[in-house]
Amino acid sequence: MTVPVIAIVGCANAGKTTLIEQLVGMLTQHGLRVGTIKHSHHQPELDKPGKDSWRHKQAGAAASLLVGPEQLQLIQDLHEAMTPRQLAERYFPDVDLVLVEGYSSMPGDKIEVVRAACSTQLRCRPEHLLAVVTDLPQRHAALPQFALDDVDALSAWIMRRIGRD
Repeated sequence: MTVPVIAIVGCANAGKTTLIEQLVGMLTQHGLRVGTIKHSHHQPELDKPGKDSWRHKQAGAAASLLVGPEQLQLIQDLHEAMTPRQLAERYFPDVDLVLVEGYSSMPGDKIEVVRAACSTQLRCRPEHLLAVVTDLPQRHAALPQFALDDVDALSAWIMRRIGRD
């Protein structure tokens, strides 16, 4: 069985990170193991220059794991773009759900966050969305709509959607 992947999309400062943070907290309280993927348009600094793992990569390692007593960090070269589904299948085989921040133009299940202070328009076409989270009145009758602060209802809906209710 493949892990469910849901992308949380929307314009900058719409509240995507806050929503994911709240959903992860709520869903883990219900016993789900949740993985997250954050998409960035810029290359983030993943390792500190001069540190051993950085030196391994600089020497030519295709991948390097930095392992501590409770966490690990993987630095791996990407030779081609990977979809959220491909990332989830490779790196999150033991979770119940993967929440992705971003990837609005990629195929896959999406929930869009629309905050009136940022934009009143959907970024994605309605037929590409599962639901909308917003502080605006109902706009797309065919889509489930949740208030920005109603994480309880949204998390319950997600759990039903992935068959974990």
